[in-house]
Amino acid sequence: MSFNPPPFPLKNLRMTSLRLPAEYEPQRAIWLSWPGNPVTWPDIRATAEAAYAHFVAAITRFQPVELICQAAWESTARLRLREARADFQVIRFHDWPTNDAWCRDHGPLFVYNATGDFLDLPYKATGDLEMVDFCFTAWGGKFPYDKDDEIPRRISEARNLTRHRLPTVGEGGAIEVNSRGRMVTTESVWLNPNRNPGLTKQRAEAVFARYLGVTETLWLKQGLIGDDTDGHIDTLSRFVNDETVVTILCGESDTNYGVLRENREQLQERLEVVCLPHPEPIRPEGWREEVLPASYANFLILNEAVLVPTYHQPKTDAEAVGILAELFPGRQVLGIPCKDLILEGGALHCLSMQEPL
Repeated sequence: MSFNPPPFPLKNLRMTSLRLPAEYEPQRAIWLSWPGNPVTWPDIRATAEAAYAHFVAAITRFQPVELICQAAWESTARLRLREARADFQVIRFHDWPTNDAWCRDHGPLFVYNATGDFLDLPYKATGDLEMVDFCFTAWGGKFPYDKDDEIPRRISEARNLTRHRLPTVGEGGAIEVNSRGRMVTTESVWLNPNRNPGLTKQRAEAVFARYLGVTETLWLKQGLIGDDTDGHIDTLSRFVNDETVVTILCGESDTNYGVLRENREQLQERLEVVCLPHPEPIRPEGWREEVLPASYANFLILNEAVLVPTYHQPKTDAEAVGILAELFPGRQVLGIPCKDLILEGGALHCLSMQEPL
């Protein structure tokens, strides 16, 4: 499959009251897509489903879950969730077909349509909730995506929310914002010809301003080697408050060292930066990538918790959880095993999309 969007016009783009809230602002629920496609995790399907169910169960301890799960997969999903001791009272199932489980990327971005000087109102759920729907093409046509690209429309109808369908290809995992209009992202995603041929930074920033309320974009060049997404920001650097980001940094012997060091230096020019460790390389046998894009930056922020991916590496797992616990003193910080999940190229943040309150 291929998608060639028309050039996005610069004229008539203006700053509006649409604002993408930071993940650490109040949330109503987490949206997820059950990993039922048998093509994915083919050799470890049962263990991958169990790991996913453990993740869902952890979320249900803190807030509601909206679970996209077509009817043919629901009995298996319920079995795994019961085994994981999930709270079914806060789970709502949606019988919609999907190609894959990466809800961060095929789901919508929920934005506020606020009134007044909304950028002076961080941490508050101001205005009406709406949705921004970037065209999803499975990271530049790498995998089937026809069903996944329908998910934002289905959510907008189920939640009765206005949806802004854009002619720009993109994914939620490529967007990281604070509550004051600042965004961090990567050139290797948005300016990649496999998504938006001819798109420039100027045009991309016009889209971010118009539909996400972004007033400043900090561009990093690229992301992790072996990342199917071409370098999503949610495996690299994340806001933990309005002035501070965490960013991953590996040892000098790691092939990612040069890129990650450059990312850190760029971020330090504008923000407070705290470094997270990087897991030891995970090298699966006979897989499409030599090294998996495992990252502790792929954590999910909830109202009262932070869920951190772990990779059966006790030293670095504990170090990452400890650093994030210090940065989120008002939330429980919990490690969630992801060594099986990362085999398909992502972890907790990649699998989920928060809906703000």
